[in-house]
Amino acid sequence: MKYVVAFLRFWWDFVVGDDWRVAAGLGLALGLTWLLEHDGVSAWWLLPLAVGLLLVESVQREVRTSTSN
Repeated sequence: MKYVVAFLRFWWDFVVGDDWRVAAGLGLALGLTWLLEHDGVSAWWLLPLAVGLLLVESVQREVRTSTSN
């Protein structure tokens, strides 16, 4: 059982990492992309846009917290 727990912890750390907001945003973007594609809408542009916006927001948040200390 400890191997299963270690395996799940690895994947949690790998996917979520330091910022759960980025992981949640990417999960939302993946789900929305799937939903749009399932309905026949070409949504290839959504994931690159989401990654860019999440990256900018994450960096801005880190800069704010590092300059406030």
